[in-house]
Amino acid sequence: MTVVLVSALLGIALAGAILYLVRRDHLHGSYALWWLVVAAATLGIGMFPHVVDWLGEIVGIAYPPILAIILGMGLILIRMLLMDVDRSRQERTLRRLTQRLAILDQELSDTRAKLAVQDSASAAEAPSTRKSAQVIALPKSGGEN
Repeated sequence: MTVVLVSALLGIALAGAILYLVRRDHLHGSYALWWLVVAAATLGIGMFPHVVDWLGEIVGIAYPPILAIILGMGLILIRMLLMDVDRSRQERTLRRLTQRLAILDQELSDTRAKLAVQDSASAAEAPSTRKSAQVIALPKSGGEN
């Protein structure tokens, strides 16, 4: 009975921690769904431990508790594969964004250079009609006598 209680408490605690992390925006929803499935499986195995024995007998495993370990390892491998696929997609997106940024930076530099050439050409053509500024001294104002 103690093992059942501990497993059930672990499942509930894991589900609570996942919901807390989602609420605090530390864990994205799609990842949280995966972990909630793990928490539900832990809770289910904790509440009904004989299901593992029954499934082990159906599959033909001599020591049924090893079925949970095999399933757990399989799920870990699937999760790792999904993480690698997601990371590859993010790296590809980042690389494309970096290339676009470099192209836009080059276009901006070219445009600035063209504008500088146009400004210098128009400044050379226009006669200098600018007057120099005159400085006028103002008397000090205030309470001084």
